[in-house]
Amino acid sequence: MKTWLLASAALLALGAGSAALAQDVPDNMKKLQGMQSTGTSMDFRTVEQTGEYADQLKENLKNVKLPDGFKIDLYAVVPDARHIAVGPQGVATFVGTRKQNVWVVTDRDKNRSADEVKEFAPSIDFAIPNGVCFSKDGFLYIAEQNRVLVLPAAEFFYESPDVAVGVVVDKGDLVPASEESFNHTARVCRIGPDDRLYISLGQPYNVPPKEKSELYAKEGIGGIISMKRDGTDRQVYATGIRNSVGMEFSPGDGKLWFTDNQVDGMGDDIPPGEINKIEKAGQNFGFPWYGGGDIRTEEYKDEEVPADVVAPQATTIAHAADLGMDFYDAQSFPEKYRGGIFSAQHGSWNRTEPVGARVMFTPVGEDGTAGEPEVFADGWLNESGEYLGRPVDVEVMKDGSLLVSDDLAGALYRISYDK
Repeated sequence: MKTWLLASAALLALGAGSAALAQDVPDNMKKLQGMQSTGTSMDFRTVEQTGEYADQLKENLKNVKLPDGFKIDLYAVVPDARHIAVGPQGVATFVGTRKQNVWVVTDRDKNRSADEVKEFAPSIDFAIPNGVCFSKDGFLYIAEQNRVLVLPAAEFFYESPDVAVGVVVDKGDLVPASEESFNHTARVCRIGPDDRLYISLGQPYNVPPKEKSELYAKEGIGGIISMKRDGTDRQVYATGIRNSVGMEFSPGDGKLWFTDNQVDGMGDDIPPGEINKIEKAGQNFGFPWYGGGDIRTEEYKDEEVPADVVAPQATTIAHAADLGMDFYDAQSFPEKYRGGIFSAQHGSWNRTEPVGARVMFTPVGEDGTAGEPEVFADGWLNESGEYLGRPVDVEVMKDGSLLVSDDLAGALYRISYDK
């Protein structure tokens, strides 16, 4: 059963998809959906923003190399920081994790550094709430491992432990219980120009067995699904995707672009990572016939490749783990970067010599096609092969600066340009 939220200019009302709430909904969720207090303590878990740890992160940032005119600063200490959603009012920034917390970051004095980082909605039990995304009208969506929630007016309610919440996809209905894995379950979400909700569903294998093909095609596992914002009219939007942990709609033509992590265990230099563009619903991007780019997988090398497979717009170095991405649609960076894609490379585990742990830039031409990716911010992987940080996501802020999340160091960084 589904519940959803309806908003009007003056009122915010919580509606239920049926007359009674499901019996397995925890009591606190029933109360929140009924706009009732749960009795959760106002004593929020907060994160210290000064001291020895913050000082060391600032010291580590001295290793990061940027193009001339750019600088990077510590914006916030945020444990396990993954995907970022900047509130449309610019009041607060919400940060997902692969654990059980969502964090809310506030820069109250607007000095471009966080004053407060605290746990968001502590009365809700989250499970891998990696995917956070906003609609333009202020609804925060959280895509968990196997549930999707919507929280209206999150930039207002975040001051309280209790928040208005609706269930878009019930627990256990995002993917079948049989496919609820520990692997590739960091979901990402976006609201499209069509006002629909888009969610990536990584498949749990390195290369899935053939007997899973029919189920995965039906459910959109190893693909991207879309639905109305109330969770109805679920559709499979794209297939042939191994594990996308970054996607964004182009501000130019409104097309959905996404990164894709490719097959492990094929060697240091193959297959490449991918940046892809979806031109229309139903397109197939080649996995598992291809492990990345035009490199065939061993498991499917004798299988006929579908004729309609779409090649990537751009490829990246093998095993760098391309994750979050965002289009630069602001004005404060030089003209070169406007309309292009910033993306985070988390860094390799499956390589003799590690690569990645950096922020990339990919230009996008007036014709809507991608140019060659280039390194933009580098230095979280030092010369001895030690990770000082692992970038996960990037998000353009209201002032045109770029936020970068790091789940190893547990931080958000702010990259700005000084003309």
